[in-house]
Amino acid sequence: MQYPETLPLRDHEVVLSFDDGPLPRNSNQILDILASQCVKANFFVIGQMARAYPEGVRKLRDAGHTIGTHSQDHPLTMNKMPIERAKQEIDDGIASAKAALGDDAAALGPFFRIPGLLRAEAVEDYLASQGIQIWSADFLADDWRHISASRVYDLAMERIEAKGRGILLLHDIQARTVAALPRILHELKARGYHIVHVVAATPDRPATPTEPQEWLLHPPSETVAIAHWQKIPDFVFANAGTLPAPARSDFDGRDGQLVPRSEPFDRASPRGHDGASPWDRSWPGQAPVLAGIIAVATLPVPAPSVFAIPEKSYAMLLPAAPARPAEHHRLQVGRKTQAARLVSVEAAGARTKIGGKRPMHARRAAHPAASKTRATAHARHAPLKHLVLVKRKTA
Repeated sequence: MQYPETLPLRDHEVVLSFDDGPLPRNSNQILDILASQCVKANFFVIGQMARAYPEGVRKLRDAGHTIGTHSQDHPLTMNKMPIERAKQEIDDGIASAKAALGDDAAALGPFFRIPGLLRAEAVEDYLASQGIQIWSADFLADDWRHISASRVYDLAMERIEAKGRGILLLHDIQARTVAALPRILHELKARGYHIVHVVAATPDRPATPTEPQEWLLHPPSETVAIAHWQKIPDFVFANAGTLPAPARSDFDGRDGQLVPRSEPFDRASPRGHDGASPWDRSWPGQAPVLAGIIAVATLPVPAPSVFAIPEKSYAMLLPAAPARPAEHHRLQVGRKTQAARLVSVEAAGARTKIGGKRPMHARRAAHPAASKTRATAHARHAPLKHLVLVKRKTA
């Protein structure tokens, strides 16, 4: 859960580990269940519990289980406490477990699990300096929470199945763990899992031979093509052929203009060779323009009339034929034409507003004193009286 490495387990191998004991009321039942199934586990005891119940620590030893430590007081601040205090927690927990074992202090394994899995680099460095292996877990069952025993079983099996192998963390002081453990062991056996017991290596019992990739939870698979790729050696290119390159001597011309010779160059001529001509040594920093090599095409130049802006245009309403239902007119503005739909037509003499104002003929009816000139103009443009409202839409 916290480290890139785990125990070198094979597929469908599980290690049972228990924290926080011993507590006789529940820990003794855990021991009975494990004994009934011929299962060995790894226990991480708390120093204070070992002092309070030393007989429980000795029962672990007598049953053949592995005993590790879990600090003296189980603080959940080892990731931020001063290192001196963390050292005291570690040392006192080990001393309490050894005291409970009495003359057989060698039965205590060099294994330690940080409370709450709250790791810190300084704590890990100190444990490593003491030759103590740090344990985490690969999956939990949340049995320290206020959940049912059935839920503990479900979480344990779901998480074991998700990874296929690893370390299961349980707590032997919890009654729900006691209730869930028989079902967990039964189901593990039914699904083809094997319980692995981890013990400390001794001169008489050396460490199990392993490969580095076996300590990885997800090692590279042999079925993946990349695992069979050959390593690419570091190539050293020697006696590499030099491609022909143009030199100044391949061109004629003076005063900065270079004209290619009639015959093509076909020799290797790297710049800066010892036999370079004075022209080669005086080659300018920037490449000169080769006159006559590239024929410059003359592109057409746009005439000024292309960019001419037309003069101001004025809107003009074209005369229309007598209006008919659903007839369309067009409103011409400059060069653009927009469609205009006739919205409504009024009968002669009706009073209608255009843009919030009454029509001209309506205003003349309200003012009899209108001039004869206006009346004449109105008669000339009589067809426009049928156009009541024009709604512009983009053509």
